[in-house]
Amino acid sequence: MAISNVKAIFQSDIQRVWEVVTSLENYSWRSDLSKVEIINDNQFIEYTKDGYPTTFTITKVIPYKRWEFDMENSNMKGHWTGIFTEKDGNTEIDFTEEVTAKKVIMKPFVKSYLKKQQELYISDLRKAL
Repeated sequence: MAISNVKAIFQSDIQRVWEVVTSLENYSWRSDLSKVEIINDNQFIEYTKDGYPTTFTITKVIPYKRWEFDMENSNMKGHWTGIFTEKDGNTEIDFTEEVTAKKVIMKPFVKSYLKKQQELYISDLRKAL
């Protein structure tokens, strides 16, 4: 299992950061996605620009504090935890992904892939806020 963590501080109030990160309807700020399909209140599918689907199942929601979900596609499965903390009018995010590759050949590349994805996500989020 590969574990990757990213922390960042945004000069935005926690409500705004929470709304942008958790909105499944407004994902246009994400440069890596072509679409998001909402299955029900707890499940959605993200599609990359190449059309590759990943299914997410929301496992915990504590508004403005914590958002968690399980994720799975043909290459991996794992869990994502997002912690949101207000600090002096700013918002700190602490996002952790735990991923297991389904294919042995992919195991050496999982951690670096996660880091790259997290960096892109933070960059996109900064632009959106």
